[in-house]
Amino acid sequence: MKKNNSVLLSTPYILWMVAFTLIPLGVVGYYALTDPATGAFSLGNLKNLGMYLPVLWQSIWYSICAAFICLLLGYPVAYFIAHTGEVTQKFLYMLVMLPMCMSFLLRTMAWVGLLQDTGLINRLLMALGFKPLQMIRTSGAVILGMVYNYLPYMILPLYSTIVKIDRRLVEAAQDLGCNAVQVFSKVIFPLSMPGIVSGVTMVFVPAVSTFYISQKLGGPNTILIGDVIERQFKQGNNPNLGAALSLVLMLLVFVCTGIMNKFADDEEGGVIV
Repeated sequence: MKKNNSVLLSTPYILWMVAFTLIPLGVVGYYALTDPATGAFSLGNLKNLGMYLPVLWQSIWYSICAAFICLLLGYPVAYFIAHTGEVTQKFLYMLVMLPMCMSFLLRTMAWVGLLQDTGLINRLLMALGFKPLQMIRTSGAVILGMVYNYLPYMILPLYSTIVKIDRRLVEAAQDLGCNAVQVFSKVIFPLSMPGIVSGVTMVFVPAVSTFYISQKLGGPNTILIGDVIERQFKQGNNPNLGAALSLVLMLLVFVCTGIMNKFADDEEGGVIV
């Protein structure tokens, strides 16, 4: 009886996964492995991916930088929130989530207004007697846009992990003579590793496939793999090549997610030394 109930309750989820995950993945795989002219099975689309390897590596590098910066910024914020009072925690948690309620496009366009040559920051610099800076159409602006948009994805899992750490472990380490640095390095940081892995994954995955941020904040030398895929579907009129690029990117995301999840499992099963 319980088994029948479990199957019945999971049916909507299974149907959702089939309709919106498996079928779209199958369509991507079909277009990636067929010839655009004849529709026959072909590996020609995959053979043409070599010319886009520099763009793929640049996308990966930008995403790694964004994830690392988000970790440096997000960990202290999550730690601070986790060690405040219950009411303050709810308020600060709401503030972290508040930007996510606004459109992704509007948040990115706000940075365009701030960083452009005649934007607010440059006008302020000129008012103070300084020369305007070239901030937009740079790789730094693209990484900044990634960090701003995806920082909450780092803070939330870190907070959820840190707030669950047993305070008695910290007190025990202090009783054994550990100073603040040792308590953090030997107790808090190892126990928060699952949140770190989850946060890095949640930042890296959307960052490596983004295209709107690079289009609005980047320049000619900051083309990402998401931009190439979009152009193949919209401008290049070559959905087969775009599907092949999407397939490779999807496999990369799956591999990275699997490695990070395995790393998180090993950390959860380890011991504090």
